[in-house]
Amino acid sequence: MLPADWTPHRRDDGELLGWIRPEGDDWVAVDLLGREASAAVDWLEAESALEANGLAWLADVWVLDLPEGDPWRVKLVEVTPGRVGEAGRIVVQTDDFGAIDVPVTRFEVEWPAPRTLRRREPGEPAATPFG
Repeated sequence: MLPADWTPHRRDDGELLGWIRPEGDDWVAVDLLGREASAAVDWLEAESALEANGLAWLADVWVLDLPEGDPWRVKLVEVTPGRVGEAGRIVVQTDDFGAIDVPVTRFEVEWPAPRTLRRREPGEPAATPFG
């Protein structure tokens, strides 16, 4: 659920980059997955953290650690934080390596993103439906 005291931060074109939430007398940048993108800093530093982060990272390969086994290579398909008081969700699918004709498996996880959904480290092996 999106907390009521989080302030949306948008690019000049109106695209949402994340939120800035209060922490004592300071502010913390929160990315679109609901994860902290800065320490407690002043407002302008929190804005800068979100702008530096941008949106391109959403297209990266991610890893979903499944409870029953291996970590899987996935791509983000949908990130829906929900509104204040509403549950959000994140949908990922197995990495199709850019092919349009391969079967994929989709998984839905809660928003904010759980620790089981993480960015893939360079060289990190992860399972795919292709073996």
